[in-house]
Amino acid sequence: MNYFIYVLIAVVVIILLSAAIKVVREYERVGVFRLGRFVGLRGPGLVLIIPFIELVRKVDLRVITMDVPAQECITVDNVTVRVDAVVYFRVVNAADAILKVLDYIKATSLLAQTTLRNVVGQSTLDELLGQRDRLNEKIKTAVDEGTDPWGIKVSMVEVKDVQLPQTMQRAMAAQAEAERDRRAKVVHAEGEYQAAEKLAEAARVISSQPSALQLRYLQTLS
Repeated sequence: MNYFIYVLIAVVVIILLSAAIKVVREYERVGVFRLGRFVGLRGPGLVLIIPFIELVRKVDLRVITMDVPAQECITVDNVTVRVDAVVYFRVVNAADAILKVLDYIKATSLLAQTTLRNVVGQSTLDELLGQRDRLNEKIKTAVDEGTDPWGIKVSMVEVKDVQLPQTMQRAMAAQAEAERDRRAKVVHAEGEYQAAEKLAEAARVISSQPSALQLRYLQTLS
């Protein structure tokens, strides 16, 4: 009987120790709640808590890479496009990330989606296709400002792909083909013009020098 009690006590002690000792990695912090009240951040290293009285919530401080799902947007010039992006962010204030938002990753994702739609909706198609860096910076600034109260720092936003309607793609391809044809005709016309100038210059030289005309005639006969 005594042996059973000792075993039971040992098991209870092991359970309590495992619940009381937490290992926090260098890139993590834990927020500690005592009877529901936030008492501060701890880590990295070994962290001791009071079992059943204190609870912890871990936060990862490393940069998080988050894909923003493709959003269907309408540009200022009424072109419907599908745009996706990737956001790079990290937690800089673990206490705010724990206390001020339920799920900071989900919240950042939703904010990035709405911001992407808004920024694209304020841009023309030409800006969307030709000014990608400016678009990225505008989205980053807006998302960074929105997530700042949550202890989040957005370091970079990259628009990955802009999908145009099939009709628009065909129209742009036809326009590009027409532009290539136009340039080819311009090059051909310039070549013809230069050749005509050379012939006119040769005619002037020959007409001003009769001996040159006779020499050319003899060369033709030979």
